[in-house]
Amino acid sequence: MIDPELRSQLESCTLRRYETEFADRHLVHGAVEKWSRERPDQVAIHEFDTRRDYTYRQFDDSSTAYALKLIELGFRPGDFFATLLPLLAQHIMLEYACFKIGVIHAPLDLRLKAPEVIRSLKLIDAKGFAFLGKTPVADFSEVARSVRAECAFVEHFIQFSPAAETMDWALSFETFMGDARKLAGVPAGDRSKSTVWQDYGRAHSSIEPTDGAQVIYTTGSTGLPKPALLSHRNITAQNMCLQEGFKLSEHPRMLANLPPSHVGCQAEQLMTTFFSGGAAVILHVFDAEKSLQAIQDYKVESFGQIPAMFNMQWRLPNYADYDLSSLKLVMFGGQQVTAPFIEKLKTVAPLVGTGLGLTEMAGFVTYTGATDNVDNLVDSVGWAMPITPLSIRKPMNADGSAGDEVPDGETGEICFSGPQVFIGYVNNPEAYRKTVTTDGICYTGDLGYMSDRGLIFSGRSKLVIKPKGYQIHPAQVEQHFAGLKDQVAACGAVGAPHDVFVEGVMLFLERKPDAVLSRAQLETHAKGIAGYMRPSHYVVLEPGTFPLNRIAKTDYVKLGELARAEVEKLRTAGGWDR
Repeated sequence: MIDPELRSQLESCTLRRYETEFADRHLVHGAVEKWSRERPDQVAIHEFDTRRDYTYRQFDDSSTAYALKLIELGFRPGDFFATLLPLLAQHIMLEYACFKIGVIHAPLDLRLKAPEVIRSLKLIDAKGFAFLGKTPVADFSEVARSVRAECAFVEHFIQFSPAAETMDWALSFETFMGDARKLAGVPAGDRSKSTVWQDYGRAHSSIEPTDGAQVIYTTGSTGLPKPALLSHRNITAQNMCLQEGFKLSEHPRMLANLPPSHVGCQAEQLMTTFFSGGAAVILHVFDAEKSLQAIQDYKVESFGQIPAMFNMQWRLPNYADYDLSSLKLVMFGGQQVTAPFIEKLKTVAPLVGTGLGLTEMAGFVTYTGATDNVDNLVDSVGWAMPITPLSIRKPMNADGSAGDEVPDGETGEICFSGPQVFIGYVNNPEAYRKTVTTDGICYTGDLGYMSDRGLIFSGRSKLVIKPKGYQIHPAQVEQHFAGLKDQVAACGAVGAPHDVFVEGVMLFLERKPDAVLSRAQLETHAKGIAGYMRPSHYVVLEPGTFPLNRIAKTDYVKLGELARAEVEKLRTAGGWDR
């Protein structure tokens, strides 16, 4: 049964309250502008990797300056700007510059290979592309060269490198910042004479809460990632609920260490922190030990991760050496966990919280609240807010309307409605119609039922695999390995339980007659896709033995059974969970 205090807390998040109490934060950048006026000298961003701090005034002023430079370059409301960058402070300020003038920001995963980046950019016709140069980890300029060759619609390339190391057809971000400061330095009395300032004013004042703000790529029922378009209203309604659902205003210093391409990093960690006037402690990229160091050094009070990330930290030999006593609340999401996992989390912080988070709903949609009740955290993903109603339904009707609701305790499709429902898949209205009904109800693709403990998962209706918290559809992996057309007759990817990654990718391949498939050959071929998509294990099947269902399609149920049996064999031999 729901705790009375939590019930009161959840019931307070109404549309009326959003429209009144939070009216000055309906635009994503509105929160930063608010705190810049009211708390100008409060730190908004602690950048762990550089040890630099940025106040709300500095944050707001820099994003305005960057917006002016984007205006000068020709960006206008409705344009798309894609970024292939770590979670740099300047990256955050650049995306808020986009929000200020109605340009839609599209963060891409740093692990994507050139063909995947090109596909992502083509889906949205990106006008701008920001990227790294040569780094100790990889040379991202090679990806940019491929993009330039394949994506003629990209008008502006901005390279996050010193001017001397920037390719001659790209604009150095160093130069970009210098130009931005000059534009922002125009005296207030002369701004009415500046075309750039006039255009900025028009763009800034024209933005509506229902306008698109950010694209997050998500895996849908068609298999390959789709660009889900989130509006300012989608995001800020979620920010209000997440703030209230876990009382984040009482724990305002939040660690942000998820990839910036994830809704968990953007709408949940960063934007909710700024919405509530807190301080985000950011890591450029996730590192298990650096995360612990950041918590210790900056006295972080709250943070959220996927289970795999906690597992990586707990396995560090010096984990116990870090002082995590500042933590008041830890949150987890993305995957179901066990009671021992929750008990371990309770040693990290006194309060634990979870819920259901979805890209198409701009982040969290259900909440357990901050609690120490292990049973509720294991069995349930909590309750929905009044602003974002939850319903369990029969499948969508043929005419596009929502199916009937089913009684509590009966399994059906998990659905949500309200202002968090995303506004579209960019340039793909057909996919949107299959996800959101004509009456505005979002079908999540997951199955569950309602109980007195809240929402209970029964299973997935999609085939999504979630290694390390990433979302992968089998088609993404299968399509790549099907490229071995002389050796592979068929292939199928499934997720299998993994003690560290929660799910590992297992790939089954049927070899062609007389063909040879070695693990070394497969691992070499796997380097052509992002690291998180690479299989943890390969099973090569003899010709004619690949599991097919009655309509001659891949039998994923059978593959799942085979994968579980394979995992048991590997574990017996001391493998798999590493």
